[in-house]
Amino acid sequence: MASDSKLEVVRGNPSPEELAALIVALVVRAGQEVPADPPPATSEWTERTRTGRPGQEAGGSAWRLSGWAR
Repeated sequence: MASDSKLEVVRGNPSPEELAALIVALVVRAGQEVPADPPPATSEWTERTRTGRPGQEAGGSAWRLSGWAR
């Protein structure tokens, strides 16, 4: 907090301990970084790999099957 910051009690009559606890909480909060928003969750419907063909199966006749339509 800047040295010229001002804190004013608008309502109630807090004790010095309560004011000290409030000031400590504000100073700690001011020193923390605000976490960035998490990336939005993606749906399996939008996954690009879902729409592609499956990979070729390895084996003795894989070269023959590679040209066949599925």
